[in-house]
Amino acid sequence: MKLGIKEIEKIIPHRHPFLLLDYIEELEPGVSAVGYKCVTFREDFFKGHFPQEPVMPGVLTVEALAQVGAVAILSLEENKGKTAYFGGINKCRFRGKVVPGDKVRLETKIIRQKGPMGIGEAVASVDGKVVVKAELTFVVG
Repeated sequence: MKLGIKEIEKIIPHRHPFLLLDYIEELEPGVSAVGYKCVTFREDFFKGHFPQEPVMPGVLTVEALAQVGAVAILSLEENKGKTAYFGGINKCRFRGKVVPGDKVRLETKIIRQKGPMGIGEAVASVDGKVVVKAELTFVVG
């Protein structure tokens, strides 16, 4: 199931400039999602991070992974209209840079869920190389 911006906006509350997804390529509601962020030099954060060497802030890559996970969890019928909040970030490792021109693959798999809380295993990669890996805890509210 492929989702564009308009479909993503029907599932999660994020909007420009904080919506960090361009499209969802694969979606299994409540289980996993794979999305993409096409990074351009025109992103606002590049003005200050860093003017001499533009790098997407790692925390924004983690946020993009969380948004993909939120699409997976909030696409379940019982979660429609709700919001997924961060409950924690564990085992986070930054293994590479994201720079203008990169197409970031964002994959989040829901590995545990009990009631409104759950954990997603998240991996961001560029050209097959892992740039961020983390375990994201979420609370649906």
